[in-house]
Amino acid sequence: MSQTLLRPMEDLCDNSFRSVALRTLNAFAVDVMSIPNADDLLWYVAQNVVGKLNFVDCVIYTSDVDQTVLTQAAAMGAKNPFGRSIVNPLRIPFGQGITGRVAQSQEAVIVDDLLKDQNYISDTEPARSEICVPMIFGNRLVGVIDSEHPNANAFGAAELEILTTVAAMTSAKLELLEEAERSERRYRELVESHAQLTRETSKRKALEAELFEARRLESIGRLSGGFAHDFNNILTVISGNLDLLDATGAISDPAAEEFLSDAQTAAGKGADHIRSMLAFSQRSSLDPEPFDIHELVQSTVQWSKQILPGTVEVTVHTADFLWLAHVDRKAAENALLNLILNARDAMPGGGCLELEIDNFTVDRQKVGASDYQLNHGDYVRLSVRDTGSGIEERNLHRIFDPFYTSKPPGSGTGLGLSTVFGFMRQSGGAITVASKLGVGSTFHLYFPTEARS
Repeated sequence: MSQTLLRPMEDLCDNSFRSVALRTLNAFAVDVMSIPNADDLLWYVAQNVVGKLNFVDCVIYTSDVDQTVLTQAAAMGAKNPFGRSIVNPLRIPFGQGITGRVAQSQEAVIVDDLLKDQNYISDTEPARSEICVPMIFGNRLVGVIDSEHPNANAFGAAELEILTTVAAMTSAKLELLEEAERSERRYRELVESHAQLTRETSKRKALEAELFEARRLESIGRLSGGFAHDFNNILTVISGNLDLLDATGAISDPAAEEFLSDAQTAAGKGADHIRSMLAFSQRSSLDPEPFDIHELVQSTVQWSKQILPGTVEVTVHTADFLWLAHVDRKAAENALLNLILNARDAMPGGGCLELEIDNFTVDRQKVGASDYQLNHGDYVRLSVRDTGSGIEERNLHRIFDPFYTSKPPGSGTGLGLSTVFGFMRQSGGAITVASKLGVGSTFHLYFPTEARS
């Protein structure tokens, strides 16, 4: 600690010393451009700049944002025994001690004899003299550079000039780093704002598409329901008169009896279509009750083996514990049977039909309305997957329309999925579909676990 600090002012003309100081400051001016952050900068200044100018020690303080407290951030000498460590790092309020007064006044000071200065705050080792220079850019203090010496009168104009130069260069770099950080932060905020706008735009488009689809299906439902209701009245008269004609026995001609039978069969098919249209328009008469979906699936699969070819492999996976569904059991059975028949038709050459049952909860804070078209609550989810031909993406939004079918003429009316759709919506549940052409389709049925208003 008895090392000479700097050469006296009169020795500054010594070319060798001036050369050392100049090379140190020149190296700092070059290196400072590539220093990436404030922490690296402060340690570099303490150890590679001040340290090479023959100061006994150096402590660099940084100011908090509120300009109220200084904190020791980098050091050289007794405060820095190894690496980037500071022994007992101090926090000094503005106005307290020598460094605190410099921070408050933003003016450099030299204390020739600390024994005569009551503001001196002793640190690791007592000192006799001290020099403290503020680091300022704009009107804001960013920190101070402080050095102590065990001898009195160790600092003079030369030391003040050099530390003031170092402080100015350090402050300028800190300002650049801060501006770079602000620019990076603004860039990140801009990127996030753009991403947020993109998400909101996509979400708005999805909601608009959902609203359009809901209104379209609602319009079709109103039209189908009104038509089915009116046509049902007409068909009731036709069927009733056919039954009365058959009951009277007035027709004895075998050919006429065959015509009557065909008319009654056609009237029965018409009645089935009307029931399907009423189901789609959510005007069916349903009798919901709690029951075990697993038991219904098992019985339906067992029965469906009569209509499934041997080339279709059926598997059922069920969660260990299932809630009870609360819907019309017969309608639920018909819905599952419709999906099984569709899967069979999509796999004419055979394939795999997988049914999976699990519990499903909709949290409106986490799940958007457009994701499942479900209210907040608990559901039993029945998933029906096939490895069939799949559905073209452009047709996915049409598969629940009444009378829409991808099958050839004479292979069906296209009322199966529309019936399932109407039943699920009327029951307070939903049906969704995911499909890929040539890979297969997955239908999800969401059955409510309690009565829905």
